[in-house]
Amino acid sequence: MPFVMRNANGVIIAVLSEEVEGAEFVSPNDSELGKFLQNDSPEHRAQRELVESDMGLIRVIEDLIDVLIEHGVIMFTDFPEPVQRKLLARRGLRKEFSYVDDLFNPGEDEFLPPPDADGEGFL
Repeated sequence: MPFVMRNANGVIIAVLSEEVEGAEFVSPNDSELGKFLQNDSPEHRAQRELVESDMGLIRVIEDLIDVLIEHGVIMFTDFPEPVQRKLLARRGLRKEFSYVDDLFNPGEDEFLPPPDADGEGFL
């Protein structure tokens, strides 16, 4: 149950998980609460950018591991079993996502008209 504190102008300045003096209960679906929680402060932006950077770097590390394995520099079995399980799980998720993405987001060239007799497009 969310409780909020407001400033003198009635603007939400804090969200609490329990009732304290001066706090008021608001519905979890309250639009002001939603806006407050999605605040675009510099701290939130920096944190979001860091998380996005981490996600991109994770993909680079996965690809690097795959390249090292393909070139025989390391063996998959060199990794501890928990790491192997994580790598296999990520590989499976990426494969599933790729399959779903292909189903619902076909490549751009699939909508291009077929070439004419000269091998040129209709344009």
